[in-house]
Amino acid sequence: MTEATAGGASLPERAALRHAGLVLAAAVTVGAHVWLIVSGLVPNLISRPLHLLVSLPWIFLFAAPRGAASKVGGWVACGLGMAGCLYIMLNRSAIVDQYGSLDGSLFQYGLSAVLILVVLEMARRAVQPVLPVVALLVLAYGLFGDLLPGSLGHGGMPVDYFLGNLVLAEAGLWGMLTGTSIDLIVPFMILGAFVSAGEAGTGFMAVATQLAGRFQAGAAKVAVLGSALYGTISGSASANVASVGTITIPAMKRMGYPPAFAAATEAVASTGGQIMPPVMGAGAFIMAELLRVPYTDIAVAAVLPAVLFFAAAWTGIHFFARRYDLAGIPASELPGWAAVARAAPFFLAPLVVLIITMMVLDHSPAWSALAATAVTIAALGLDASLGHSVRRWWVRAQAGLIDAARQIAFIAAILICAGIIVGVFNATGLGVKITSLIVSLSGDRLWVALLLTATACLVLGMELPTTAAYLICIAVAGPALTQLGLPELHGHMFVFWYALLCTITPPVCGTVFVAAGIAGAPWLTVAAHAMRIGIGLYIIPLAMVANPALLLLGTTPLLAVLAAVKVMAGTVLVSHATIGGASHPLTGAASLVGGLVLLFTFGVGA
Repeated sequence: MTEATAGGASLPERAALRHAGLVLAAAVTVGAHVWLIVSGLVPNLISRPLHLLVSLPWIFLFAAPRGAASKVGGWVACGLGMAGCLYIMLNRSAIVDQYGSLDGSLFQYGLSAVLILVVLEMARRAVQPVLPVVALLVLAYGLFGDLLPGSLGHGGMPVDYFLGNLVLAEAGLWGMLTGTSIDLIVPFMILGAFVSAGEAGTGFMAVATQLAGRFQAGAAKVAVLGSALYGTISGSASANVASVGTITIPAMKRMGYPPAFAAATEAVASTGGQIMPPVMGAGAFIMAELLRVPYTDIAVAAVLPAVLFFAAAWTGIHFFARRYDLAGIPASELPGWAAVARAAPFFLAPLVVLIITMMVLDHSPAWSALAATAVTIAALGLDASLGHSVRRWWVRAQAGLIDAARQIAFIAAILICAGIIVGVFNATGLGVKITSLIVSLSGDRLWVALLLTATACLVLGMELPTTAAYLICIAVAGPALTQLGLPELHGHMFVFWYALLCTITPPVCGTVFVAAGIAGAPWLTVAAHAMRIGIGLYIIPLAMVANPALLLLGTTPLLAVLAAVKVMAGTVLVSHATIGGASHPLTGAASLVGGLVLLFTFGVGA
């Protein structure tokens, strides 16, 4: 028996059937979410369980198998979870009349336990175990916190109300985070998946190479600019490094750049995709919902920090290039403006449609993302020479569907599990108690609280994706920072920034691992280079606090730009001190000026 299997089908036939099944499941997953966006007024206890229902198979059935027991467990968990979601959707009217409490039947107790366990296991399989473990600890507090002495305990609550609030009400599993996932995050994930499936990467790289390639360490600076352009639409660090890095890292290695430096450059640059408007990362959509402001306000506030992010990365690479004499790309290898003109529309068209629809025509972010997606899908059959192929369109459309469905399931696993944490916080007042503890530990000093929060973000981010780390940290520390006088927007942006820096901070640093794999370099060396290249990135959040105008581009543009200039001066000095100082030390006078610049950056305007 060679190709034949026990079922009588050859291996290629089985692979084709599996692929067809994935495409069908992806079409259902993506189609269901597009329907929810287009329909508009779908009740929350239908739309939010549906979000979980169509996401479950991608985590439990379609992910890489982890052994027979895991596979069987996946089928069981998927079946039970889907059945629980269907029950809530089909019995919505009766459940609403229960006002967030179980009806006392053994069935609803079992339903609550099953759905919570399925969501915890879903998060464990999708991400690291830390998130479900935190959720379990919070659940235990909700159930048994009344036994704790002193101010940390709570007054207790009936179990039927506690579980009902998490599973049957529009809180917990079906709370604000799940709604934000459907209404804001998913449309942009669909857009990013189809953009990645087409020729946009060629467009990004053509523009970046033509603009940045001629500079010293041009191939590395191309990675920074290309990642910035790709980040305008993707909003995902891992997607950024996987897409752009497969082009830039081999190019840097061919030019003789150290493999670890090549990987570190792309890891740092790709991280910025999560803070690059107009799309940014999933955490930015959560931020808009938590602050109850339009998403466009968050995007405008993030413009200058995003520019500073990539400028700091560019500066770090520049000093590294001067120290190790890294060459630029020869003029003969630049694509030329004619090639740029052919390739750029592949990413400019959806980007322009997105910006005009969302910021000029004032349509919702979800509708704007769908409009940009429609333009992207229409262009999937084109190649860089503008030749069209129906077969090419179909192959890319399938890839876009599958990638979008996987991303939808991944974010659902994170946010629905995080919804448990938020639900218990709201029901028990745990967040207020932790806020009081942080304020007490900081001695009412804002900067001490900021350092404690930054440390917590980096520690949590060792095991959690950016969005999950941001959610937990802002739920715990956000109110304390506000209580100590920090504006809410600045507190959220501070936490979000340190949460995204986890992707380059060891020991667990997602973009570093991906980039190191592409470069064939030791990940720890890559991480060390990444932290040196991006050293200025670690001071920018502190500078946001010292210079509040930096986030106020929409209301005080002149002051915001002046603040950005001050902060950039500080990051340049820090990068020079840590990277460029060995080969190009500052003179005594320059060192004095540098000290004054740093003092000005973190003192005047604070």
